[in-house]
Amino acid sequence: MTESSQVVIVGGGISGLSAAYDLVRAGIPHTLFEKRGRLGGVIETRTMEGCVLEGGPDSFISQKPEALALIRELGLEDQVIGSNDSTRITYILRRGRLVPLPEGVLMIVPTRVWPMLKSPLLGWGAKLRMALELAHRPAIFPDRSVAEFVIDHFGSETLDYLAEPLLSGVYGGDPREMSVGAVLPRFVEMEARYGSLGRAVWKTRSRQRSGGGPLFRTLKSGLGTMVERLARNVSFRYAEVQSIERDSNGFRLRAEGNWAHAHELILACPAWTAAPLVAGLDPALAARLSEIPYTSSATVTLGFHASQFDGRQAGHGFLIPRKERRRMAACTFVHEKFPDRAPADRMVLRCFFGGAGDEQALGESDESLIAMARAELQAILGLTAVPRFTSISRWPRSMAQYTVGHAVRWKEIEARAAAIPGLYLAGNAYTGIGIPDCIRMGRKAAASAAIRLKQGQFVQ
Repeated sequence: MTESSQVVIVGGGISGLSAAYDLVRAGIPHTLFEKRGRLGGVIETRTMEGCVLEGGPDSFISQKPEALALIRELGLEDQVIGSNDSTRITYILRRGRLVPLPEGVLMIVPTRVWPMLKSPLLGWGAKLRMALELAHRPAIFPDRSVAEFVIDHFGSETLDYLAEPLLSGVYGGDPREMSVGAVLPRFVEMEARYGSLGRAVWKTRSRQRSGGGPLFRTLKSGLGTMVERLARNVSFRYAEVQSIERDSNGFRLRAEGNWAHAHELILACPAWTAAPLVAGLDPALAARLSEIPYTSSATVTLGFHASQFDGRQAGHGFLIPRKERRRMAACTFVHEKFPDRAPADRMVLRCFFGGAGDEQALGESDESLIAMARAELQAILGLTAVPRFTSISRWPRSMAQYTVGHAVRWKEIEARAAAIPGLYLAGNAYTGIGIPDCIRMGRKAAASAAIRLKQGQFVQ
């Protein structure tokens, strides 16, 4: 038996759900296929003892409007809360000691002199390099790694104790492999125009975001609330799509022994999943998709009774540079980062494992991950209290890596996909890894499919 939909979406993460939502609003019949037994992709919200726990991303960046716009359309605006920026302090582990990130640091660029001068995070040699960086002249380079870029401007120590831990916390990747053009495009533009990143930031400071609200936003009941609202009217099936073929009027998809037909096809799944599916349509497209690497991660959340918490408190959390790392990469004090994440008598810590260089973390048992988290928290914070509850989430091959040459690779992928009428790509492998980026790509794919359907261009 062959089912038929005007649009088929492969992948039930936030990209696929955003696409399906817009198709529902446009009255376009669709079917979404998700191979796992739940929707939402890496968005996973749980509740334990009154605490809101996020297994995947806990928020979205406020400067990108797509997530907040969709939340408003879903009628969830009254659920939006912001990060506690007034109390935000992030620590970085250096020589076994937690050191506050100096005030005014914009990723790798100091915007305030005195906090950086008095900070023990970097030595005087690195601080001198920052001063000499002001003499950099404008230049345009071919794409290069983040590590090469940072070392060129500020030296190896800044790479090790600022760039690497900060970027690892966002991308789960290795700055020696990440493309600076794809990961830090704003800084590349500054280098081309001003030469010195320090001078560029100081010259543009007056135009920076100030008083524009919190840096991060989320939902009171967790980001899973958005997934639940999106899924209300979506037509979906829990089935794995195993192959895709062209036919005279669009595409044929085989999913667990059954066939489905679609005029338009949105692949909102990881690039490594999309690659074998498009191999019969364009082997070169499949090859380029398979070149996009991914890293894996695991989060271990520990909940404590506040009166029993005997460790040091560390602001919103801390990052562990690769040079200092045993297994844990970072830890967030969930109850401090956002309001109403936990009752007043609870404290919640979320620990991160995996990423580039430690893919085997996902193979550890639950007991082993919890034991590793507790051992490192004891070493760093002096925390010996036994957690009241634990929660573990594993994310195999979930974080796309924008390695050197990503822009060129994406340009070819985009061109080859466009050469297959009715095929669209969306997800964190292409032009942004965050929730707003994925929403943007999903909605763009749905809009393009709707236009073709309206114009009757699906007929081959």
